[in-house]
Amino acid sequence: MRGQVAIVGAADTEVGKVPNISATGLCIDAACKALQDAGLDKGAIDGLVTCNSMAEPHLYHAEAMAEHLGIFPSYCVSAGAGGGTTFTVLYQAALAIMHGVCNTVLISMADSLRSGLSREQAMVMQSSSGHPQFETPYGATVPGYYALIANAYLHKYGATAEQFAAVAVTARAHAALHPGAQMRQPLTVEEVLASRLIADPLRLLDCSLISDGGAAVVLTSAARARDCRQPPVYLLGAGEGHGHEHISQADDLTSSHARYAGQRAYAMAGLGPKDMDLVELYDCFTPVVLIELEDLGFCARGQAGAFVAEGRTRLGGELPMNTHGGLLSHCHPGNPGAMFALTEAVRQLRWQAGERQVAGAETALVHAQGGILSSHCTVILSRDNV
Repeated sequence: MRGQVAIVGAADTEVGKVPNISATGLCIDAACKALQDAGLDKGAIDGLVTCNSMAEPHLYHAEAMAEHLGIFPSYCVSAGAGGGTTFTVLYQAALAIMHGVCNTVLISMADSLRSGLSREQAMVMQSSSGHPQFETPYGATVPGYYALIANAYLHKYGATAEQFAAVAVTARAHAALHPGAQMRQPLTVEEVLASRLIADPLRLLDCSLISDGGAAVVLTSAARARDCRQPPVYLLGAGEGHGHEHISQADDLTSSHARYAGQRAYAMAGLGPKDMDLVELYDCFTPVVLIELEDLGFCARGQAGAFVAEGRTRLGGELPMNTHGGLLSHCHPGNPGAMFALTEAVRQLRWQAGERQVAGAETALVHAQGGILSSHCTVILSRDNV
């Protein structure tokens, strides 16, 4: 797959609280903006990938979006693998292009978790992911499951709440430079530690946002990409890793199958962790970022907390991370949340990120996970196709 397919369009909608646009409207808005960014007419699209909305579900979501757009794709998929969906469908769409199933694929995802769900619906969503026999009867919600992970990491490695908080502070510092981010006001470690306890040891500011929003990208072959409006961003490698569905069945609470996703992506790309100029990681809760940094080979076991706290993942540091603010500060509309990491990586590799631009960025790693550290996908992107 290395260098054969490129992203030629990328766009985000407004994020945060967007009550005037439905989840469907956000999906279509993101799609149209990505097509405009690529300089393509909708008639050029013969592949469409979406994920279903929690706030406004459709029985056949991708087909419904095709109907709204007025297109008739030969490749049409509604995907669902939690937050990991984004990058899994990215390389699957690339394979469809490579094998002649279609020529140009639009991937558009959106939801309205903030405006489109009642409090009761949101609580049902938060409590419905547990194992029906071994987890749900005990009343845990998603933050509770991640609190298990957080406590295990603290106990095993002697990490601190301050190191978790540093992840949120770094995300906010980057979001402050993004004009479209949901949360841009400055944040300190002390403010994170003083925020309301959600599930011990996780506090409110250790948890990702709840948002409305959508984002989209357009992919085509490397040969066709040269004729599009924007500089192409090439896919060099991708890999998946799947460890469990329910956290009670995980083989380890302080590591995940992100390590296998990363290994497979590095092998396909012919690159390693030291070749990455920036990373965009799935930061649904602060301790997840530390585990991902270690699983993906950027830090030794137990060292990621200090790595972040020392400022090494800040802009200007050795590994700028979540340069748009991530799920913690940019936005998190559910399954589409990782799409914003992807569009940010594209902007960084086009050198179009403004104040938050990583100087001379050539290669980026993006990683998403779904469930409770369950399903993982890593993708490596580059300005160069060789």
